[in-house]
Amino acid sequence: MSKPRISYDAFARIAPIAQNSLITMGRQADESGIDKTIIELVKLRVSQINNCAFCLQIHLNVSRKLGVPQEKLDLVATWEEAGIFSDKEGAALAWAETLANLAGHSVSDAAYAAVREHFSEEEVVFLSVSIATINAWNRLGVAFRFAPPIPKKGAAAA
Repeated sequence: MSKPRISYDAFARIAPIAQNSLITMGRQADESGIDKTIIELVKLRVSQINNCAFCLQIHLNVSRKLGVPQEKLDLVATWEEAGIFSDKEGAALAWAETLANLAGHSVSDAAYAAVREHFSEEEVVFLSVSIATINAWNRLGVAFRFAPPIPKKGAAAA
């Protein structure tokens, strides 16, 4: 079992401007008007790809509070095969996977056209900001092994 290298609280104390900048970027995307459940599904999928337990747990907790169906939370890792995600959710998840997996290739015109079928130019900007922000959080969470905020038994999810 891996142990935290630096706690989230220590990170916030050491680099408050970085922490606040990432929070601000995320907040702007969250307040853009895109359905919050889509934003959370994207954050979950990117956190799965990047193996960030800290961010995965946070966004599972947020998703549950928003009322995202458990089936979607269970199957977001295999969204293409699950058959329960809307076309718009699928477009957002495909875009998230494209932006999370940039090593060795660029973003194709076809990938951009696919996301634009379901999102306006402004929405694609904010969806991309959300993906970029969770990617940054994932890299910090994985590098420092932030401990996931697991709710205590009997307590409501955070």
